[in-house]
Amino acid sequence: MNIEELRSYCLSKKGSSEGTPFGPDVLVIKVLNKMFATLSLSGELRMNLKCDPERALELRAEYPSVIPGYHMNKKHWNTIQDIELISAHLLKEWIDHSYALVVKTLKKDEQSFLKEA
Repeated sequence: MNIEELRSYCLSKKGSSEGTPFGPDVLVIKVLNKMFATLSLSGELRMNLKCDPERALELRAEYPSVIPGYHMNKKHWNTIQDIELISAHLLKEWIDHSYALVVKTLKKDEQSFLKEA
């Protein structure tokens, strides 16, 4: 997937929005103001995704392109580099996982809003 496909897929999630709060080089994708993905906008295409800590370790062991989250809490975030080496199916699965983890942390009324939207 290229950057536009990744961006579009992330923004297709209910309640998602984008911004550049860390400067023009990093696109941040949020669900109701909680970050679930970042995309590099300059240099090598990289993506940060939230991940269950045990699963994060498994993915890092299985995929050389998956490393501890760059500039993130390394227990809860993975960075995917060399994105072209990862199938679109897996990338979408990992984005879905990140989104779901963040939605679970939202208040109940916010979660209900997303189900209704």
